[in-house]
Amino acid sequence: MRKESKKFLKTYLNNASPTGFESSGQQIWLDYIKQYIDEQIVDNYGTAVGVINPEKKYKVVIEAHADEISWFVNYITPEGYIYVIRNGGSDHQIAPSMRVNIHGDKGIVKGIFGWPAIHVREPGKEEIPSLKNIFIDCGAKSKDEVLDMGIRPGTVVTFIDEMMELNNDFIVGRALDNRIGGFMIAEVARLLAENKKKLPFTLYVVNSVQEEIGLRGAEMISRKLKPDVAIVTDVTHDTSSPMYNKKDQGDIACGKGPTLTVGPAVHNNVFKMLREVAEKNKINYQLHATARSTGTDTDMFAYSAEGVPSALISLPLKYMHTTVETVHKDDIENVIKLIYETVLNIKAGQDFRYIK
Repeated sequence: MRKESKKFLKTYLNNASPTGFESSGQQIWLDYIKQYIDEQIVDNYGTAVGVINPEKKYKVVIEAHADEISWFVNYITPEGYIYVIRNGGSDHQIAPSMRVNIHGDKGIVKGIFGWPAIHVREPGKEEIPSLKNIFIDCGAKSKDEVLDMGIRPGTVVTFIDEMMELNNDFIVGRALDNRIGGFMIAEVARLLAENKKKLPFTLYVVNSVQEEIGLRGAEMISRKLKPDVAIVTDVTHDTSSPMYNKKDQGDIACGKGPTLTVGPAVHNNVFKMLREVAEKNKINYQLHATARSTGTDTDMFAYSAEGVPSALISLPLKYMHTTVETVHKDDIENVIKLIYETVLNIKAGQDFRYIK
């Protein structure tokens, strides 16, 4: 990974972009990608789009989502302790002892998820972390003091953990789901520009908001852009690590290449194209099946308006929705390469219909 790309990735991952409050991260992303695009679009809710060849009639999307899971302040006790609810799929079991940023009206306030000491917990009768008992301590002694800090119901809370490298092969951090996707599509735009590739269609490089609460950003932007084909990237579970059931969740491992999904929302002809491009360019890939929806922004593009031929390229990831989400560097490079080569393979006016 080149030095400038790695610097961007670290800045982008370490920035907090909670669902519904993605603007700072989107600005970082746009500042990086602007040198590689012709125009930009930002919709009413903050989905950011880099546009290449805006004058062309045929329209292609490559897409990721920008938001990260977080918490909302829900209740402040008279003693100044804070109880929370989820903003997206935040995991209550990992919360105790975690450090947090509370994004208050007066700026960031530091806090911690407290938990009773092991000494006072009765063996066999220990409570497990749940949304009913996890709480944040921000050092306040009363509710009024919490309010004076600029913290109120609806204030967003994010974990503090930042990017690190593991054994030179892996990148670790919070919110790789799916800002790593935003990084990868930005790198595709960079490669197209630096290699002076002239596309015969309009390419929309889309970084959607609000995926973690129901794919809402993709739902909105798909209606606005009305693309002819969409290639979506997200993360998928590495099932080789402990406590996964491969019979239920598939056989996917970090370091073995991008994962291509098969399922009703994935257009068979677009999937076939991805597979052929991977094989032609000697990119190792893995396969995953899904019974109904993919659970990613692919679904919103696929079923937008009259239907958009869409497919999903996933990056294998360990420990999803924790602060130590982990991906292999080789997989990152190969997802970028597969999207890049696929974009170059698409023809203007290409018809993906089954029956013509």
